[in-house]
Amino acid sequence: MLKTVLIDDEPLAVSRLKRLLQPYREDFEIVADANNGQDGLALIENLRPDLIFLDIEMPVLSGFEMLSQLEEVPLVVFVTAFDQYAIRAFEENSIDYLLKPVEAERLEKTVEKIRKFKVKPSESPFNANLLQVLERLKPKKEIHSISVKVGERFIFIALTDISHFEAEDKYVFLHTLDGKSHLTNYTISALEEKLPDFFVRVSRSSIVNSMAIKELQREFNGKFVVLMKDLKRSRIKTGSSYGEQVRRLMEI
Repeated sequence: MLKTVLIDDEPLAVSRLKRLLQPYREDFEIVADANNGQDGLALIENLRPDLIFLDIEMPVLSGFEMLSQLEEVPLVVFVTAFDQYAIRAFEENSIDYLLKPVEAERLEKTVEKIRKFKVKPSESPFNANLLQVLERLKPKKEIHSISVKVGERFIFIALTDISHFEAEDKYVFLHTLDGKSHLTNYTISALEEKLPDFFVRVSRSSIVNSMAIKELQREFNGKFVVLMKDLKRSRIKTGSSYGEQVRRLMEI
């Protein structure tokens, strides 16, 4: 029996998967479920499951980001809404998937595939070059605004109105040119992936809008201080490994 964790931000999808897995109680022991990648990461590290059913597009941490932070990856069955081209790539790399909405007949094939493996999850071909495959399959979405929650409302802030993003502990804040700050549901890594090229990551915790940079000051240790045009006149220090990226961007 495989110790199993379900990770999906759609409660109905989790409920459906639990119901469809009921006939296979002798194969899978569902020990927990999570509705975002960060909670899923904690569950995996604490419970050490043999198998996870994993959604890809989730808040806080995506499925991709979650997997990249694991030291040991369990067997993975993706529950995905990717298109047929991406699905073929999953198949070609021996990574199994379930296309939403999950159908009982397709799940049965997945179960049969898993049953054939007599090796440890870490030795399974499911995990061969896993992260390299995922990197190629990451969806590239062009976005023009970021949604944030204000009270009971969601407002959309145009990217051109954003000065910079900064991470503080587990939270990432969006800072606008008019001096306001909003909590976001994204990680810095997720933003770096989604944002257009005029946003540049200048440290592990900061991404700036290059069109909102007023001045760049060199420091003695090879780092820079980025002065922004926002109302607060924010000063952002670059990380030691990001100096070259900033120099190329600003044509220094």
